[in-house]
Amino acid sequence: MKTCLVLEGGGLRGIYTAGVLDEMLKDKIKIDAIIGVSMGALIGINYKSNQPERAIRYNLRYCNDKRYIGFNQLLKTGNIVNKEFAYYELPNELDKFDYNAYKKSKIKMFVTVTNVETGEAEYIEVKDAKENIEYFRASSSMPGVSKIVEINNKKYLDGGVADSIPVKKALELGYDRIIIVLTRPIEYRKKKSQLKVLQSRYKKYPKFQKAIASRNKRYNEVVEEIIKLEKDNKVFCIRPSKQVDIKRIEKNERIILEQYNLGKKDYLNCKEDLFKYLEK
Repeated sequence: MKTCLVLEGGGLRGIYTAGVLDEMLKDKIKIDAIIGVSMGALIGINYKSNQPERAIRYNLRYCNDKRYIGFNQLLKTGNIVNKEFAYYELPNELDKFDYNAYKKSKIKMFVTVTNVETGEAEYIEVKDAKENIEYFRASSSMPGVSKIVEINNKKYLDGGVADSIPVKKALELGYDRIIIVLTRPIEYRKKKSQLKVLQSRYKKYPKFQKAIASRNKRYNEVVEEIIKLEKDNKVFCIRPSKQVDIKRIEKNERIILEQYNLGKKDYLNCKEDLFKYLEK
């Protein structure tokens, strides 16, 4: 029996996942693979490297740092998240990421990206995080506020556009036990957005435009599918028990901490059921 973690994104809303995973690390829950999307990948990376509390630490420390994230960076660099600071200076110098522990870990790490030219999701297994950090950046590069990330002659953006919750991929890969961490409460359904301005930015990429336009429909379908899978005991889902008013780009430390602590609380409230699920 093999266990896979599926981690939804959502910008700073994803700090909920950090709270869940930090408690899972305390309980030493064995995971065979992680499939992360956007912020979910950026949080999940710390599970593989066994660095609890790192994600909440640096997000609290730098959420108001102009070098990190915000519209000033968008105007200055074309990316709402500063590439050099967030993906290089921060993990290499300011809050060091343990690349060696990541590389030695037996947990497989799949990063979900959206191919801008095909409009399809790709799931990249990243064995060396330092060498392939650009896949994590691509997965979390939000359309409209990020430049397209080019890797090996392919063009990528936010993995959530094509596959926000890659539970189907986990099933295709043959994992018997799947733990899904969502960042929205059970009643949430994505509404169709007014995306004409956003879509016009990608007129050279009609398949990507189509993926953006149909994102809400596909998201809501997979949420309904997860609920069915839960009832059949095929997956175990941890999701926010309440809605915290947190923005994708959140600057309020109190709100970030509230979302993180909700993740910890929700995990502790359901962990006995999780243990039973993992015994199957």
